[in-house]
Amino acid sequence: MPCDLNSEAVGVPGHSYDEAALLERVRQGETELFYHLVQPCERTIYVAAYAILQNEADAEEVAQEAVLKAFRNLHQFRGEAKFSTWLVRIAINEARIRVRRNRLRAAESLDEPTSADREGDYTPRCLADWREIPSDALERAEVRQLLAKAMNSLSQTYREVIMLRDVQQLNTAETAAALGVSQASVKTRLLRARLQLRDELAKELGKNYTTSRWLRRGKKPWPW
Repeated sequence: MPCDLNSEAVGVPGHSYDEAALLERVRQGETELFYHLVQPCERTIYVAAYAILQNEADAEEVAQEAVLKAFRNLHQFRGEAKFSTWLVRIAINEARIRVRRNRLRAAESLDEPTSADREGDYTPRCLADWREIPSDALERAEVRQLLAKAMNSLSQTYREVIMLRDVQQLNTAETAAALGVSQASVKTRLLRARLQLRDELAKELGKNYTTSRWLRRGKKPWPW
């Protein structure tokens, strides 16, 4: 779900504060209020990191590092985007840095394309008879496992966008700001990510889907 600041829970009964006011209070020394800025976004931060790292322990560590980095650099936040978007952006950058560091440590090839703009590298299969997963199947553990497997098969670029848009339900503008790309690029990547995810799921599900709707908003089949 998107990060929405619960401004009523800031420790002063009967009062509520907008994000800018709460940020100012933290900057003025009420550092204990920083948690109220972060709390609604904790899951989104973790999911964004996991989309890149594909490792729960690493994602948790990066999420914590991102929160600490945001706190230490709060003076750099200018309010040009939502605080939650800024925080997710930090987590994504930290996760990407860790991926590069891990590749160096493992002496893996650095010749892999690292550009996020690879929209043209995937052509979806023609599945004219595609049917979407029935709602009752979404609760089954095996379907959730298939979703996790299919997500893991996506490239980092596609995992990032589908995790933010479809899993955490950030809007297009928020996703673009978090990834540092244009909204048009977000839309293109999301379409291709969904098509590739569809194709991967179709390999496993075969003819076990019979309804015309799948992954409907609110069903939350994701295993994260």
